[in-house]
Amino acid sequence: MKTLRILAIDDHEMTMLGYKFILERIVFDDYNILVDTANSFEQGKAKIEDSVSSFNYDIIFLDIQLFPPNEDQPHNGEDLGILARNLVPSSKIVFMSSFSDNYRINSILKSVDPDGYLVKTDIDPKTLEQAVRTVLKEPPYYSPKALGAIRKKMANDLSLDENDKKILYHLSIGTKTKDLENHIKLSSSSIENRKRHLKTLFGTEKENDLALIVAAKNRGFI
Repeated sequence: MKTLRILAIDDHEMTMLGYKFILERIVFDDYNILVDTANSFEQGKAKIEDSVSSFNYDIIFLDIQLFPPNEDQPHNGEDLGILARNLVPSSKIVFMSSFSDNYRINSILKSVDPDGYLVKTDIDPKTLEQAVRTVLKEPPYYSPKALGAIRKKMANDLSLDENDKKILYHLSIGTKTKDLENHIKLSSSSIENRKRHLKTLFGTEKENDLALIVAAKNRGFI
């Protein structure tokens, strides 16, 4: 019987152990499932690097946020996904995250090109089993909320560049306009010009930033 090796990385230990419990009880005719775990960026990085010389994980499950929300985020699961793509390209990469916004999901689809994305509120034992089976045979697998975000983004007929998307995203999470320079490599005047242009594009030129955010969310950009 073959061994199906899975690596699950999540900074919440109880969540990670729950995944391990479910995954190791999935019944496959030809596989024995073995799940390794890591609860930090550093542990996950070490396990991925160690696997290069010995074996490759068949599936790597990654959370995006690997540090408490109130702490600095020097690295995240997206960084690990990019690392894994380079070091172990044969491994299937699946994100399991609480992030369900269009901006975050589509950013990861572009940077990592994962074999699956599951929003945590969609996950139950049946969904997790279906994800494993699909990813092994006919990837990709997207949970319902992830698929909804992807479809919503595909339906848009507006073309925005990365800086436009970053402005919308940071405004949506409460970043003040005067602080956008700390997150986007543009001058304050360029940011203001782009904001005015975005409001024109979304038909909110005579309204406040909240109206712009609502319009952008309705069109699937954030």
